[in-house]
Amino acid sequence: MSEQYSEQEREVPGLTIGISGPARKSLAHRLISFGLRLQGARTHYIRPGSRVAVPLLDGLVLSGGTHVHPERYNQQPQVTASYDRKRDATDQALLEQAEAIGIPVLGICRGAQFINVFHGGSLCQNVTPLRENTRHRPLLLPLQTVKLVNGSRLQQAMRSPVIGANRIHSQAIKRLGRNLRVTALDNDLFVQAIESTRGQWLTGIQWHPEYLLYHGGHRRIFGQFVDAARRFKLARLDPDAGAA
Repeated sequence: MSEQYSEQEREVPGLTIGISGPARKSLAHRLISFGLRLQGARTHYIRPGSRVAVPLLDGLVLSGGTHVHPERYNQQPQVTASYDRKRDATDQALLEQAEAIGIPVLGICRGAQFINVFHGGSLCQNVTPLRENTRHRPLLLPLQTVKLVNGSRLQQAMRSPVIGANRIHSQAIKRLGRNLRVTALDNDLFVQAIESTRGQWLTGIQWHPEYLLYHGGHRRIFGQFVDAARRFKLARLDPDAGAA
C-alpha cells in the first residue's frame, strides 16, 4: 500500500509527526499513525494537557474527536454534544507554535474545524436539518460526493475533480477563517476541505482519510503531508537541500 519514495528520502533521520488526540486513542488515531508510518514517518501521540516541544516535530496532525467548544467562536452551545476544553487548549497551543515556525499541519474532521476557528472562522453546530441534496447519516465508506478545486493540494493528491469520501461529523465550517481558502465542497455546498493561502503547508479535511487507506488517493493525502514534513526537515538541516 505504500507509495514509492527514493532511498534518500526514506533515510531522513528522525522524521517525526505529532498526532494530537483525546486522552484515549481510538481506532482512527491508530489508523492515522499507520497511514503516516506507511509513508516513512514516525509518530508521537499528544494527549490533552501534554506539553510538547513543537519545534522538535516535523509535522502536526490535529485529529478528529469531540466538538470544538462554541465559546471559541463566540457562540453558546446549540446542540447536546461532548466537549473537551482541555483538548481545545492543547490544540490551540500546538497550532500557535506550529504556525509560528511554519511546520506542516494536517487537520482531520475536528482538526479542520479547529484550524478554521483558530483563524477567526466559525462553525455550523448542526448541519443535519440544512441538508437538501444528501441524507445526513454516518458513512465510513466513501459514499459522499466531494468536488475538489482545480489546482488545490487535494486535487493534486486525488488526481480527480470529484471523489468519494466518508462522513462522520455533524458539524461543518460556516464562516471561513483568515488566510484560508476552500478547496472542496459536498453536494450541499458544505465546506469539505481548506488550505492556507500563505507559505505554510496547512490543510484541513472534513472527512476521515485514515479509514480509506485502501484507496490510493486517500493514501496520497498522507504521502503529500509527509513529503511536506520531509522537505521542512531538510530545510532546517540544510537550507540549500531544502530549497532544492
